[in-house]
Amino acid sequence: MITVQISLNSIDKVKSFVNTITQFDCDFDLISGRYVIDAKSIMGIFSLDLSKPLDLSIHTSSNSDAIMEKLKPYII
Repeated sequence: MITVQISLNSIDKVKSFVNTITQFDCDFDLISGRYVIDAKSIMGIFSLDLSKPLDLSIHTSSNSDAIMEKLKPYII
């Protein structure tokens, strides 16, 4: 599992983020305080406080370099 901090501070960023991670078969969780939601759920993301950085947990054992490359625009 890999954990990184990301910022999703606009509607366009949220949409492009979800489109990016749905390309991968592994699970992604967004963590904000005590809330953990499926990062592939656009409705779930909008239920979080997007003004603060979010922790993204990536549950993968392979292909992590390709995932991290695609996530560069969102990583803080």
